[in-house]
Amino acid sequence: MKTERVTFTGHDASRLSARLDLPDGPLLATALFAHCFTCSKESLAARRISARLTGAGIAVLRFDFTGLGDSEGDFAETTFSSNVADLIAACAYLGERNMTPSMLIGHSLGGAAVLRAAAEIDSIRAVVTLGAPFAPDHVTHNFADQLREIMQDGVARVDLGGRPFCIGKAFLDDISAAELAPAIRNLRAALLVMHAPLDQVVGIENAQAIFTAAMHPKSFVTLDDADHLLSRPEDGEYAAGVIAAWATRYLDLSPPAPPPGAPEGVVRVTEADPEGFLQDINAGPYHHALADEPVAYGGTNRGMSPYGFLSAGLGACTSMTIRMYARRKKWPLESVRVDVTHDKVHAQDSETGATQKIDTFFREIHLTGELDDAQRQRLLEIADKCPVHKTLRHSSRIKTSLAPE
Repeated sequence: MKTERVTFTGHDASRLSARLDLPDGPLLATALFAHCFTCSKESLAARRISARLTGAGIAVLRFDFTGLGDSEGDFAETTFSSNVADLIAACAYLGERNMTPSMLIGHSLGGAAVLRAAAEIDSIRAVVTLGAPFAPDHVTHNFADQLREIMQDGVARVDLGGRPFCIGKAFLDDISAAELAPAIRNLRAALLVMHAPLDQVVGIENAQAIFTAAMHPKSFVTLDDADHLLSRPEDGEYAAGVIAAWATRYLDLSPPAPPPGAPEGVVRVTEADPEGFLQDINAGPYHHALADEPVAYGGTNRGMSPYGFLSAGLGACTSMTIRMYARRKKWPLESVRVDVTHDKVHAQDSETGATQKIDTFFREIHLTGELDDAQRQRLLEIADKCPVHKTLRHSSRIKTSLAPE
């Protein structure tokens, strides 16, 4: 995905730092992501979800709230209402760029903020919450020991996740008065509530309250044993995939025409885990897969290896080619199964007579149905007519270029 570093004016005229993640192809819709309490636009959940949505043609603006991350302003002077105002300002910025958002995504307290903000943004058609509290003042349990000091002195320094923050009395007063139930009940958008039953920061009962207060259309998806921050890559990946699939039902994401020279579209491979080998594979706007390496080779084994995909292409093409031929001949072929394995063997074992190792694919074809020996033999011959088989048998040309920055 392409990323622009941008800034826009927040609720108090502070410059807010943001990343605008853009699809490499046509722009089909725009989403706005609100990060969790005291987090930033660079959180794992924000990055993973944004990457997946851009693969579906949806641009994502993720920004740091006032006083957090790279944004200007004093965090001690912010409130829940100011977060909502920052979201509305972000929507206005996108509108100025002719990218009016149609979806809001919020993590933790950011989820509560998008529920409140959606009521004031007419363009929103879909809202997603991740581990969101039903009552914004739920966050006070993170600094319960300092509540008295904040009320007496007007501000106190608290430790949140190993980082110091100043929390002001205005923040406490604002979240205490905030009620989400009316905003949720009057939400004029589809709602997806995502929550982990074992969330130790925001209990699952919050998801139940949000879901109950909302009118249809609404959906609930469990995040199983994920932690509150979705810190494990597989949890962020799962949430991203669900959101991308769910969004297609409520946003107008008409698939774009494939680019010139690629009639079947583009297969885009994007690094998903810089510390490992996990890759996101998107084939056009609808098809997604993961590529990885086995644990023994430094991967996490969450997807097929590159050679596994190559074997899959050979097996799938073989099965399709056999089926097409049998269908045309009206032969009684009931089913086809192709088992493919890959290895490197010494070339002297092949017909080349050379000494180096070459790639060998072992293909075992299983045919069921009332076929005679001649028909089975003919289908075995037809397997060699598979286009992928021909590609692997003959030399291919690969032209590589470096994309401009």
